[in-house]
Amino acid sequence: MIIVCDNNRQVDTARMSPEERHIIQKLMAWESLVPTMAAFREKTAAAMAAGWNNSGPVRPTPDLNRVIAVLEKKVRNRLKKDGSGC
Repeated sequence: MIIVCDNNRQVDTARMSPEERHIIQKLMAWESLVPTMAAFREKTAAAMAAGWNNSGPVRPTPDLNRVIAVLEKKVRNRLKKDGSGC
């Protein structure tokens, strides 16, 4: 999957580790469900700590951080649109 970041830089998840892809999948699911930005950040921290299949903590790469930033922006925009605040 290609994810386009704000600066039009593309991140190809095929070049990421399975653990990173798993975290992205989890966060994409939570993107539309969390009630607050703090909740999304908690889910991010929990996913990073658990890793894939409880393999242990995952150290974020620059590409993973870029994708997380994109997802955080989407959450912020959804919360503003919904009137939920951040």
